[in-house]
Amino acid sequence: MLQPRQRFVRTQDFVWLLLFGGLVLASPEREVYEIEVLTALAIFQVMEPRIPFFASSRGMIAAIALKLLFGFLLMGFTGGITSRYHLILLLPVVSAATTLSLAGTIAVSLLACGSYLIFITPWFLDPGRWEITPEGIGVLSLNVMFLPVVGFLTNQLAESNRVQARRYQQAAEQLTEANRHLQEAEAAVRRSERLAAIGQLSAGLAHELRNPLGTVKASAEMLARNVPADNAVVTELTGFISSEVDRANSLVTRFLDFARPLQVKLAVSDLTEVLDRAVSQMERHQPPYSVRIIKNYSPDIRPFPFDAELMERVVYNLLLNAVQASPPDSTVTIKTKPAEGWVEFSVIDRGAGIEAAHRESIFNPFFTTKRDGVGLGLAIVARIVDEHGGKITVESETGAGSVFRVLLPLSAPEPTA
Repeated sequence: MLQPRQRFVRTQDFVWLLLFGGLVLASPEREVYEIEVLTALAIFQVMEPRIPFFASSRGMIAAIALKLLFGFLLMGFTGGITSRYHLILLLPVVSAATTLSLAGTIAVSLLACGSYLIFITPWFLDPGRWEITPEGIGVLSLNVMFLPVVGFLTNQLAESNRVQARRYQQAAEQLTEANRHLQEAEAAVRRSERLAAIGQLSAGLAHELRNPLGTVKASAEMLARNVPADNAVVTELTGFISSEVDRANSLVTRFLDFARPLQVKLAVSDLTEVLDRAVSQMERHQPPYSVRIIKNYSPDIRPFPFDAELMERVVYNLLLNAVQASPPDSTVTIKTKPAEGWVEFSVIDRGAGIEAAHRESIFNPFFTTKRDGVGLGLAIVARIVDEHGGKITVESETGAGSVFRVLLPLSAPEPTA
């Protein structure tokens, strides 16, 4: 496969080559090894950013050490303390200032000063040829002071840039998080609008359907009483009519439960007891499902205000969905934990999971993937949680199961107008 071409030649490479080429051309005398050291330093300066090792912490220190060595050798081959190349020591100092901390910059600056001042020691300075005068001491002092001052100022500028970059990064992360919350809020608003519209429609239809359903059932019962008992066809048909009317009437009742305003009665209750009641109710339906329910309760949750009856209904519905989604002989976990002003309980199954395209719609009324489902269970659950001022979310992975999380506030929610 063809890879995109990387930019191998950079603008600063020409600057480095121009600098070192100028140093070579400006040299009035070609000292021994002067050209060789300058060439090696130029090659290293150009190749350093292209070698991955020098991007690591150890690599940066190694690169600075090599530049110090090149500078020391270059001065040593070109007159020592009188070398015109003493400013080449700015390369390791500036490199340390832009990559290391202030302590590292100070350490490299001192090493650079030492690399320069070592040439006035008896090992390098010929006392019969050179004499240190007061004027020379002043020049040496200025040259030595120049290195740490440049290093310090460069480090401060680099640190300021790093701080600013971190601020920009934090601002970008905060904007990303705010955008995520905004998208969640927009999704919640759209869901609330759909719930309100469908709830009003459901209420109107439910009331209009109940009267004809009652008439149909009464007519079927009257017909069954007025035909001979040995008429099997009529008896079977009237039985079908009555059972289907009961089923439709049950559906209408669920519509009304969804459409009518909820009367949330807040009272300080123990969430653990509510969960236990829902689990016990669920376990009475275990023979058809044979799924084991595991409790994982946090001992740090104290009683807080919520509607125990409605919340038991929420837990039961979530458990029922989890058990029905789980394969035989598997487990469903119900878990609680505190969460900074909130109480969280989760229902975790190991079923087939929810398809990504369906996750935003599962709390909408009448949305269901079950063959005999109506699609009101999770819609009612979401509504009860919303009335408590809480949140409900779902995390699911196809083939690995789902996690329904419910967050309830520890304090009573603000009354809505």
